[in-house]
Order: sequence, then C-alpha cells, then structure tokens
Amino acid sequence: MKRLVGAAAVAAGAGLVVARRMTGKERGAADLPLAVTVNRSPEDVAPGGRLPEPLRRVGDLAEFDVRPAPGDRGTEIEARMTAPVPTGVRGAAARVTGDDPRQPVREALREAKSLLETGEVLRADTPPSTHPTPAGKVLDLVTRRSGGEGRL
Repeated sequence: MKRLVGAAAVAAGAGLVVARRMTGKERGAADLPLAVTVNRSPEDVAPGGRLPEPLRRVGDLAEFDVRPAPGDRGTEIEARMTAPVPTGVRGAAARVTGDDPRQPVREALREAKSLLETGEVLRADTPPSTHPTPAGKVLDLVTRRSGGEGRL
C-alpha cells in the first residue's frame, strides 16, 4: 500500500511539473535576467545612451537596461536574453560544451564592470610555471572556462 501511495505522489508531482511547463507558468533560471552593479553613476555607464563596448559587442543576444541601483549604490545593468535559452538536459549540455548563449553575455557584463570601475579589463595572472603538470592542465581548463561562467 505504501508503494502505491508513493507512486501516486510521484506521478502527481510529475503531472504538475508538466502542466506548469505546458501552460508557461513556471519561471526557470533561463528566464531570469542577468544583472551586475557598477560603482559609477548612470551617466558614466552609458553616456548619451551609448553602452560600453563589451555590451555593444553582444547587443544582438540580449537587451540591456541601465538604471540607478537601489540605495544610491551606483548603477545596475540588467541583461535580458532576446532568444530562448535551452533548459533541462539540453541546457546543461550547452553549458558544458560552451554553447550556452548566456556565456558571452555574462562575460560582457563582467568585462564592462571591470572596464568602467578600473579602466581596463582585468584578467587572471598567468601561471607561474611553464611546465605542464596534470593538476596544472585541469587548472588551465577551469581558468579558460571561467571567463563565461563565474559568479553572475
């Protein structure tokens, strides 16, 4: 009897998930905007409505909104993807292979923040050793991939 009740609960939950997806009432991470706060005034971020170069470079992938950050703490730059973003297994596969359309937008937001706050795009230092080790190869792979995936 317990198995029957458990199976019915799982089926009901799966049915609810399918119904929400079909009706479009489920909001996933792919629908959420990407945002970054820059420690500059809105006039410094987008003088005359002109976005910084890293954001103009990916302008066909996302729409950008520049507005004052809450609490007078600089400027918030928000990016909303213009095309649908893959979700589920396809989305996970796209992130692993580097085909996620959000990656270049994340990287552009990070570069724009760095450029506006410091005057240059900051990059990680090169490794101190030129002799490749197994751990160094893994670290190099992670470092190359982190440009489009960090905290954002």
